Amino acid sequence: MWIQTTIELKPRGRGFHLITSEIEQQITELSSISVGLAHLFIQHTSASLTINENADPTVRSDMEAHFNHFVPERAPYYQHTYEGDDDMPAHIKASVLGNSLTLPISNGRFNLGTWQGIYLGEHRDFGGSRRIVITLQGE
Repeated sequence: MWIQTTIELKPRGRGFHLITSEIEQQITELSSISVGLAHLFIQHTSASLTINENADPTVRSDMEAHFNHFVPERAPYYQHTYEGDDDMPAHIKASVLGNSLTLPISNGRFNLGTWQGIYLGEHRDFGGSRRIVITLQGE
């Protein structure tokens, strides 16, 4: 069985946000798959998807602090500056972290580790809602 759907995430401010539950709630077909794969693809160039710690929120704030240091705003060599100080760094962060994830599905749920969750990396100050194309394959 193959299923493909696009979901929309609510707008969030800049930072790393745990979105596992929001995704699971919008994919009703997930519960009918006993074994399979889910592919998640974010349709934006200034936001990313990654998997990391789901319990301690300081991991998310530390990730944001590190990436802001690693990819600073207003670097003198940026040419793409007309969309705001946060735009070019957002593109770089999205490329470093990536735009897709592939997750195993077991017994109608994402088969993540105990301490793993899906993060939205929102790299713009006001990125707006974000779309994720989800492709499920399984039985």
